[in-house]
Amino acid sequence: MDFIIQASQFLLSLSLLIILHELGHFIPAKIFKTKVEKFYLFFDYKFSLFKKKIGETVYGIGWIPLGGYVKIAGMIDESMDTDQMKEEPKPWEFRSKPAWQRLIIMVGGVTVNMILAIFIYVGMFMYYGEAYLPLENIDGGLRVGDKGRSIGLENGDLVTHVDGIALARFSDINPEILLGENTITVDRGDQTLELTIDPKQKAGLIEDDSPIVTLRTPFIIGAFADTSAARESGMLLEDTIVAVAGEPMRFYDEIAPRIREFAGDTLNLTVKRAEGLVSLSMPVSDSGIVGMYAQGRQNLLDYYNVKYHKYSFGAAFAPAWHKMVKELDKYIRQLKLIFTPETQAYKKVGGFITIGSQFPTTWDWEWFWGFTAFLSIMLAFLNILPIPALDGGHVVFVLIEMISGRKPSDKVLEYAQMVGFFILLALILFANGNDVIGLFRD
Repeated sequence: MDFIIQASQFLLSLSLLIILHELGHFIPAKIFKTKVEKFYLFFDYKFSLFKKKIGETVYGIGWIPLGGYVKIAGMIDESMDTDQMKEEPKPWEFRSKPAWQRLIIMVGGVTVNMILAIFIYVGMFMYYGEAYLPLENIDGGLRVGDKGRSIGLENGDLVTHVDGIALARFSDINPEILLGENTITVDRGDQTLELTIDPKQKAGLIEDDSPIVTLRTPFIIGAFADTSAARESGMLLEDTIVAVAGEPMRFYDEIAPRIREFAGDTLNLTVKRAEGLVSLSMPVSDSGIVGMYAQGRQNLLDYYNVKYHKYSFGAAFAPAWHKMVKELDKYIRQLKLIFTPETQAYKKVGGFITIGSQFPTTWDWEWFWGFTAFLSIMLAFLNILPIPALDGGHVVFVLIEMISGRKPSDKVLEYAQMVGFFILLALILFANGNDVIGLFRD
């Protein structure tokens, strides 16, 4: 059932993005009176799941969910239909249109993807609002895991800059450390330090999906073991530990290891309750256990000053634009990381299984729309790359024509399309091959 929910969200997101992207080509083509022979969701090699001809265009759904396409008359595209190119150009064909019109038709899909992302973010800022934790509201620094310690961070550190650029929000810290060049600035007590990360250390950070740093949280009792010295000593659910052996402590990451130091001894804890502070004494087992567990994740709104804001329709456009630009920048830097062999980030490149697994196993519209907006940005950027067979490849040839005044021959366009097709096929096989290898590795 979990797989069905994930797959349904992925299929709906993919279908929405493909249809709107192809509409971006279809609408200007029709405006410029260019014949569109086919409009397809997914590819229809040999047969279609559905097709219907309306006017001069066949609308259909293919059976290979690797994308979609519009087949525009007089254009060398993924269909590689070169027969019509041997005939004299017709007025309604793509090749007969002025270069500026062909340029608009080719960039239409990418343009729609970027506009779609902005409008999704506008809707999310209006409906869900925006919650974020400003960096200046983090008191006591951050909790650092093994990955953070591997690059020199310690519990209580606060990362304030990456490559000299100031961070504004907690949510920026992990991605900026990962995607930054090599220098992070850290506040450690009264000191300000600069740490350098080399590409080999980046490889360790990329190895798994665990965060480099997380928020520090208090030790609030969430459960007891079946046999619990803590409960027998008078500890209650929702108690917050504030001191160990008379030493004031605020955070779980400093309290838990301190308790283990009393293995085989008696431990004195001070806890905070609604009525005030209470001191408790309990024996600690030889393995350092007292039989209590912290809450998995208490409401951070109660502990940190998290900002929340809902926007009106008009006011939502500025933050939506900034978020789109920020996500695009992050994606470009991810690609740069992938093409830096020392980081081994290429091993994390995934195909449809990886993308589909990003959707939750319960239907979550907020996550769905946020991830769909990101996929729309990703689709726009990949399509505008100057690779033959992609929109960007066609755009390059049109721009060359506009600058030089000479149109590339049909043979050049044919060969370029074939080269681009094999490049894309290789990338698809590589990404989905990583998925398959990952399944066996897991």
